[in-house]
Amino acid sequence: MVLERSKIDAKYKWDLTQIYKTEEDFYKDYELCEKKIANFSSHEKTIIKSAKNLFLALSDMTDIDGYIEKLWVYANLSFSTDTSNNAYQALAAKVRNLAVKASAAAWFVTPYILRLDTETVNAWFSEYPELLRFERLIRKTLAYKPYTLSDECEKLITRIEDCLGTHDEIRNIFANSDMRYGKIIAEDGTRVELSEANYSTFIRSGERRVRAAAFRELYKTYGQFRNTFATVFSARVKESVTLAKIRGYKNSLFASTFKDEVTPEIYNNLIKTVENGLSPLYEYYELKREALGLKRLHLYDIYASLVGELKKEYTYGQAVSEVLETVKIFGEEYHTALRLGLCERGWVDVYPTKAKMGGAFSSGNAYTEPYILLNFNGHYDDVSTLAHEAGHSMHTYFSTQNNEPHNSHYTIFVAEVASTVNELLLAKRKLKEADNDEERLYILNELMETYKGSLYRQTMFASFEAEMHVLAEKGEPLTADLISKCYYKKVKKYFGKNVTVDKEIALEWARIPHFYSCFYVYKYATSISAASAIVKRIENEGKAYVDKYIDFLKCGDSKSPLESLLVAGIDMRDSSVIKNAIDDFADCVRQFKEIYTKVNNSSQK
Repeated sequence: MVLERSKIDAKYKWDLTQIYKTEEDFYKDYELCEKKIANFSSHEKTIIKSAKNLFLALSDMTDIDGYIEKLWVYANLSFSTDTSNNAYQALAAKVRNLAVKASAAAWFVTPYILRLDTETVNAWFSEYPELLRFERLIRKTLAYKPYTLSDECEKLITRIEDCLGTHDEIRNIFANSDMRYGKIIAEDGTRVELSEANYSTFIRSGERRVRAAAFRELYKTYGQFRNTFATVFSARVKESVTLAKIRGYKNSLFASTFKDEVTPEIYNNLIKTVENGLSPLYEYYELKREALGLKRLHLYDIYASLVGELKKEYTYGQAVSEVLETVKIFGEEYHTALRLGLCERGWVDVYPTKAKMGGAFSSGNAYTEPYILLNFNGHYDDVSTLAHEAGHSMHTYFSTQNNEPHNSHYTIFVAEVASTVNELLLAKRKLKEADNDEERLYILNELMETYKGSLYRQTMFASFEAEMHVLAEKGEPLTADLISKCYYKKVKKYFGKNVTVDKEIALEWARIPHFYSCFYVYKYATSISAASAIVKRIENEGKAYVDKYIDFLKCGDSKSPLESLLVAGIDMRDSSVIKNAIDDFADCVRQFKEIYTKVNNSSQK
């Protein structure tokens, strides 16, 4: 049952008054930020005349960024709890516009810093030590020297920034608002209109008829608009390829990984290692076929659960206790900070309410608490989700506590590591504590789904995406037929010969919004690989290693993502990290099969 927000006890809602007590306070900061943006242009003539002038400009820029970050969290979280509220939509839109103005006003910062040489910068650090506060920012900026255009071009690109990268918004509005799907017969015999929102329920149905109907109807609808989706997707790829070419990058993959401070070798090594380790995935699908009692596994069967719903239910208080028990291993500071956040400081918005955004996320920065949105329903999945989002929040907590605000934003490359570590530790603890095979099978099934979804599926996406960009760079028109043909071939490779790869799946690429954030999906696969390695070392080495892990959480953006992970002893250039995750998945498959076989044999006696 979805309640009215007013009916939810305040202790189960996040406390945004810690950001702004009233909307009037929000607008005071908004107006102050506007004035700071308007005055920022005064730095253009002086920014690189001296170390002190550079320091002052960067101080003002980070000050403006801080206001925008604080305003954005307030506006976005307000909107998330009531997506039907036009006033909240307007707040979020105003902050987005403010960010565009700030970017336009600060257009000169990067190109002007790039006029400096390393010798001058080093001398300025010695001459004016306060500038060392921005050393990381300055050195990262100087790394872009080979890929920076003339001042006129940089100013132009900044001014059209709001027009770039809009393809995902077009795609999402079309897919979620304008498209209408057909109807299917649900399990209870009623005729129900299909949607992206309820598709995930139907594709997991225990009735194969329902799964097949939902699968075919969904892709029938996408098929009707295949050329529209192909045009939007192609435009996004072309934009990425063109901007990379304009700036002089080797290709769009290089441009994207350069921004992540990693290399294409890490991206390509992930794909190569995973594709050399597909055997456990094939075994998993064969296990699923056997468990479902099918002669042949189809793609509309792959989300059907191997086990029933776990009868055990959790209150939110019990979920908090489970998470806090799991993170005790991280020591007193971690445990206490999370306990206060979850129980006293209003970090979490717990229950689903009318017009509240679905799913879950963690949001926050150096100027706010690390807030968590949940839609808690009392299942084990909800406990796992709380553990996951708490991992994000504690990563933010340690990053902001140990770095200046401008060095506290850990990058997307490592963003899913801490959250996945918590999720895996919870599952492994519950697996050890389980007192019956039903619960063990359920948790193992959840673990297998996590590895399958994050390691294999995201790598398949990454492989497909790289291929699309290469074709675009060669001048190949990305038509619906070509995209679908390439995607279908990729799916067949990842599912193997023993799974029937239904022709409809050739259109799945049109459903994946992450393809519009170019070269993003691979980070899920590298993150679960790093998290698996971290969990294994925590289990094997205990406190001696935990201290290294906490030091990793403290890095924020004071180091590159690769250097940050090295603090925890994880080298993502080493393919053994990926192989370790594949082995962990294979071990889950093995354990599940052993217990499942034992249970089945017992029931047949």
